[in-house]
Amino acid sequence: MSQTVVITGASAGIGLSTSKLLLEKGHTVIGGARRIEKLNDIKHPNFHGFSLDVCNEESVNQFLSNTKKVSPNIDVLINNAGIALGVEPIHAGDTKDWERVIDTNVMGVLRMTRKILPDLLEQSSGQIINIGSIAGHFSYAGGGVYAGTKHMIKAITQAIRLEVNGSSIRVCSVSPGLVETEFSVVRLGDQEKADQVYSGMDPLTGDDIAECVLFCMDRPKHVNIDDIIVMPTAQASVYKVHRDS
Repeated sequence: MSQTVVITGASAGIGLSTSKLLLEKGHTVIGGARRIEKLNDIKHPNFHGFSLDVCNEESVNQFLSNTKKVSPNIDVLINNAGIALGVEPIHAGDTKDWERVIDTNVMGVLRMTRKILPDLLEQSSGQIINIGSIAGHFSYAGGGVYAGTKHMIKAITQAIRLEVNGSSIRVCSVSPGLVETEFSVVRLGDQEKADQVYSGMDPLTGDDIAECVLFCMDRPKHVNIDDIIVMPTAQASVYKVHRDS
């Protein structure tokens, strides 16, 4: 059955892969991203791309106003927009970077959910899928703030699941390990350093995570996938990765 899906961070990586897969499966996708020109590259009659900065309340409101012009009802919200900046330990971190990471990864999810969830409750149907991380289950040195935000997403997802119990709304999360996207380039600010993160192993791709999202959506309505933890075969934990020499 075709559904109307809102995806944040739809211009690249997991968001882009998920948008393309859902369009292929016949869904209507409303994608939001700061880089609107990237959204214009998605050529499909059922795709609608609008500017969205999840850190900005005005931008969120304008985006949602645009979504209403596409469809009065949203079936699925995929909170995908996220960022990590730097790998410094807490005692040497940049507070401005921390603020941006927390605002994007946590407040962005809260802003979008706060705006869309009331409509889902009124419909007594729908689904929220939050893209978390293995870092939301296990922290690591140099990633305390990023991991902290993903631990919060895990807690927020669990809380929403409890709060909407009895409404038929499904609340899920997908928690990937190493996924080769623009993520590490943004975090490290250097393509060569980003390539080293995935060297000597086969990382996950955005397409792999898109399949997990689709799996959550495609379950029968009485089935809720609370969380999918998915990692490359070569990654046994957040810090243990086998690499070919």
